[in-house]
Amino acid sequence: MERNSTLPRDVSKLFYKEERLALFIDGANLYAAARSLGFDIDYKRLRDGFAGEGRLVRAFYYTALVEDQEYSPIRPLVDWLDYNGYTMVTKPTKEFTDASGRRKIKGNMDIELAIDVMEMADHVDHILLFSGDGDFRRLVEAVQRKGVRFSVVSTVRSQPPMVADELRRQADNFIELQELAPFIARTHHHREQAPLHHDHQSGPTMYDPDDRG
Repeated sequence: MERNSTLPRDVSKLFYKEERLALFIDGANLYAAARSLGFDIDYKRLRDGFAGEGRLVRAFYYTALVEDQEYSPIRPLVDWLDYNGYTMVTKPTKEFTDASGRRKIKGNMDIELAIDVMEMADHVDHILLFSGDGDFRRLVEAVQRKGVRFSVVSTVRSQPPMVADELRRQADNFIELQELAPFIARTHHHREQAPLHHDHQSGPTMYDPDDRG
């Protein structure tokens, strides 16, 4: 019997019906990739879409939060995700001044994501990483050695491409974000949706996700 898939056919065929899935979303990276392609993500559609392809064990979302800010545009999204089936992993950002005297904010979540992936690898059959960060290539390789399939969701259709070539090569499957857009994009007539990041200056891309620390 065929599944009632809500994802593109080419993507749906990458999954086995009874396999256990886990989603790991690098919030800042996915937001930047979707924005580069000109659409906003409906996180309910995203979660429901992949949940229909197997047995979704967990969906993690990673983002850094600015402390001591009276209002953060990302806070409504974080709260919505927390109440709607996502496991939220957050930490406060760190503010510093670079060598040129410019104020910068550091909010990298790579370590938290990598630890959670390694812990979950013993409990799932297929991991999906929503990020194009090449630093995750070694993580993908380690998980594959445990017998777990690994798919990367990002885009090569932006200028420049958002996914590192080494990460794409290492993954078992690469899923082009633009191909998912008709199935996970926010549609404005849909009433109950996750809030948007209203202001990229104080949303998840206000810091440099490549800053280490």
